[in-house]
Amino acid sequence: MIRYFIRRLLEAVPVFIAIVTAVFFMVRFVPGGPFDRERPVSPETLEALNKYYGLDKSLCEQYFSFLKNLSRGELGPSYKYGGWSVNEILAEKAAVSLQLGICALLIALALGLSAGFASAVLSKSKIGGALSGFSLLGICLPSFVLGPLLILVFALKLNAFNAMGWNAPSDAVLPSLTLAMFYAAWIARLARNGAIAETSRGYVRTAYAKGASRGRVYLVHIARNAIQPVVSYLGPAAAALLTGSFVVETIFQIPGLGRFFISSALDSDYTMIMGCVMIYSAFIIIFNLVSDLLLAAVNPRIASEMSK
Repeated sequence: MIRYFIRRLLEAVPVFIAIVTAVFFMVRFVPGGPFDRERPVSPETLEALNKYYGLDKSLCEQYFSFLKNLSRGELGPSYKYGGWSVNEILAEKAAVSLQLGICALLIALALGLSAGFASAVLSKSKIGGALSGFSLLGICLPSFVLGPLLILVFALKLNAFNAMGWNAPSDAVLPSLTLAMFYAAWIARLARNGAIAETSRGYVRTAYAKGASRGRVYLVHIARNAIQPVVSYLGPAAAALLTGSFVVETIFQIPGLGRFFISSALDSDYTMIMGCVMIYSAFIIIFNLVSDLLLAAVNPRIASEMSK
């Protein structure tokens, strides 16, 4: 298991460096610059700004300067938000997106696993069919439709939650539900299909023959193997929950990282773009690594095969 973890970690390092390097050069080949505004500045002012931020140097010099600052944990100043460093902005905004993503992930797991296994147990009944239908509806319903519907019902009609903002714990309920429903639906379908496939295995018939109850068979025998597709999906899903919250943060006016990423891309704020990309890349790599470790813990054969 330790060898498997070290191998996966070493594989992630060059991937992270490749992503950062590719984005560094790509954003600088996009037309326009960080100081191109509706009212153009004078050539003298533009030259002074480029010299101050080091943009008058060659791309290679800028890249190695960026790597030098990165080795010290510094991402540089933001070109749009004067007087603020990227580290300061990301420390505040990334925490909000992380809280939203974790809440959505917990909701997706709770709803998806319970609905999926319940649908498998009751697969021959109308309740099981209804649960399966609701999971399909969750996959088809996009967040930009579900979010306004939840605001209309629970915020405007019932007045149970605030429609916008991130000031109280209750403000996380509606955006977390909006973000979680799509992934909860996928988890439900994966858990259902995995559980139904496992019910025809020989070890399940043996467990029933030994007198085990239906609940024990599902909890002890079937769940361990049926949950493997969910664990495999968990890494990409968790990363997507954190990196795919742009729409939800916009709908509910949440001061998270997604909105800053969009604005920095529109404003060609190079340092902010690089900071957001590194945060999202780190989230994706970490959650995929955790997913692989969980999958190896559920099925030790995977770790033994991958560590060879």
